[in-house]
Amino acid sequence: MAEAPVTGQRRPMLFGTKRSALTGALAGERPALAGEGPASAPGYRPAVSLVPAALGRKASSADWISVHINLLRVTDSLLIAGAVALGYHRSSPGLLDRTSTAAGIAASVALALIWIAALEIYKTRDPKVLGVGADEYKRVISATFRLFGFIAIASVVFSIESGATMFAVSLPVGILSLTANRWLFRRRLATEKAKGRHLSRAIVVGEPEDVRYVVQQIEKKSGPVYKILGVCLPGSRRGARLRVGEQLVPVLSSTDDIARTVRLAQADSVIIAGPLPGGNKFIRELGWRLEECSAEMVLAATLTNVAGPRIHWRPVEGLPLMHVDIPQYSGGKHILKRVVDVALAGAALTVLSPLLLLLAVIVRMDSPGPILFRQDRIGKGGQTFGMYKFRSMVVDAEERQAVLHDTNEGAGVLFKMRNDPRVTRCGRWMRKYSLDELPQLWNVVLGDMSMVGPRPPLAREVSGYERHTHRRLLIKPGLTGLWQINGRSDLSWDEAVRLDLYYVENWSIPGDLLILWRTFRAVIQPSGAY
Repeated sequence: MAEAPVTGQRRPMLFGTKRSALTGALAGERPALAGEGPASAPGYRPAVSLVPAALGRKASSADWISVHINLLRVTDSLLIAGAVALGYHRSSPGLLDRTSTAAGIAASVALALIWIAALEIYKTRDPKVLGVGADEYKRVISATFRLFGFIAIASVVFSIESGATMFAVSLPVGILSLTANRWLFRRRLATEKAKGRHLSRAIVVGEPEDVRYVVQQIEKKSGPVYKILGVCLPGSRRGARLRVGEQLVPVLSSTDDIARTVRLAQADSVIIAGPLPGGNKFIRELGWRLEECSAEMVLAATLTNVAGPRIHWRPVEGLPLMHVDIPQYSGGKHILKRVVDVALAGAALTVLSPLLLLLAVIVRMDSPGPILFRQDRIGKGGQTFGMYKFRSMVVDAEERQAVLHDTNEGAGVLFKMRNDPRVTRCGRWMRKYSLDELPQLWNVVLGDMSMVGPRPPLAREVSGYERHTHRRLLIKPGLTGLWQINGRSDLSWDEAVRLDLYYVENWSIPGDLLILWRTFRAVIQPSGAY
């Protein structure tokens, strides 16, 4: 099949008619049609027949998700009961007083039941958020804080003395235990899906350029969600193959035969990757036909770097209008970010002070030169600041870089080498585990950097920026960021820029906390650090 070259830079987002945007990674093999081509063909993967699957495949997957949700419901309820019981025990002034004890028990039971109901009302166990992104945690935290906000108001209005103690004990215990429970269940879900189980069996539909991008994005993102069975392209026939990166993805049919293909493949989802022949009328009628197959339709909107919280739907007489909020680069949200930065950086400097002292001694003993390396970097608004690191290179590293220019392995305007001869002995393992970056906590306290943000660039890098890349400088650079948890030096320049721009326009406090947690995991299991 003739393949159309990639000529645009579409950046679709997935919007499901039954589930929300899902950008999980693809786990397991990408199946091809049985008898599709010779096994020796480049990119060929083991074949999977497209004959009707065993009866009950969808029911089995749905049953497993139902069991997963019910187990989550039971454990959430037990944890809430424990948190409320602990709060009651700490707040009850007289357990031997039968009247107060009976009233306290009744109030505690009511609180537990309302708390459990709040988790249901806020749809914290909706299948579309389980194991994907930070929305699951946000819903749990939002439901809990709103409930306890109501309790705090009621305690003041009705002068309930024990309410404050219940608030101080049950709230933090409940938040920590519920989020920890979700994390444990996520691990279980991720383990199952990494084995290729319980994935949504999907067919991607659209023009070759759009299909390639969607399939590649599904592959790269963490948290497996979809198993791509194949694609449907306008004017194509079954048996052809579409090259996506280093893979050959089977073409199951043309876009005129999608519904039949879905039935044969027992697909759960049809991902519309972009405009189709026939326009909106075709997509509407396709949705009607997919209802008969019990398959969901997922639409990819061609919007660049727009996250879910910035998107709002407003129906106008049957016309769904999608509103996208303009990014904000100042105001109360940024003040709160600064408060969190100072608190976290100050606490980290205090806790890590023995480690910092030990690293300083090691650097001093390893090679001649200063302990700290100060380098001018470009911060918010293009302002220059001095960024601190433990010295991990020889003292004349800057002068020797010109000699090594031809061996540069970095992406874009970056200079990187896997086996840089300028790196000291202790510098190699400090850089691997990002320990050389710890002095930047002081930069965070000073206000030059944030705990999370875009990578802090050098002046020579900024001078080589394209026009849109300068948007990285709209907020403070970060000690860590999306670049840190997605491969660091292994990232291509375009991907590093895309991640930074995405963060600049879509950051949030819960998202920052999630990035910090994933940074800890990335440091323990380093990849792309050199």
